[in-house]
Amino acid sequence: MKRFFLIAAMAVFSVAATAQNLTFAYVDFNELVQLMPEMDSARETLDAASKEAQETYMAMMEEYQTKAQQFQQKQATWTQAIKDSKANELQQIEYRIQEFQQAVQQELQQTQQNLQAPIYEKAQKAVSDLAKSKGVAFVFEKGSLLYFDPAQSVDLTPEARVALNIPEGRTLETLQAELQAKAQAAQAQ
Repeated sequence: MKRFFLIAAMAVFSVAATAQNLTFAYVDFNELVQLMPEMDSARETLDAASKEAQETYMAMMEEYQTKAQQFQQKQATWTQAIKDSKANELQQIEYRIQEFQQAVQQELQQTQQNLQAPIYEKAQKAVSDLAKSKGVAFVFEKGSLLYFDPAQSVDLTPEARVALNIPEGRTLETLQAELQAKAQAAQAQ
């Protein structure tokens, strides 16, 4: 029995000693992904697709409004067959608009996923490679930590920024300012 307790005690001390040697790190993964140059390209592609979809939608709405206005103005002079035909035409246009909205929304979501998947994979690989090279046992997402002691953990974000070619000085705030400036420029056109 003494032998069992001795072995158990040695196992506990061994696990405790091993746990004390673990290195923990954290990274602001959202910051990395949002600031990567590849994400800028993905945003531009998605914005262009969204703009094209919006233009198509506006053209469809313009057609609908024109025909609806014509229907309101001329329906009193039309025969019942013409009224029915024009009303049916308006319903078909409404249906096409609804179908278009649903299809384009799904396509844009799929495009976004397709564009962002390799970006997330690249960021994940960079963080994993850094963690392995530093002998880090665990890497946590900074935004989901309730508490961490910077003295007892490693911030991999600065090194990951370098590995991912994120320009020095570029922050989420500067990105937000860039995006707002682009949006304002687009509205001015």
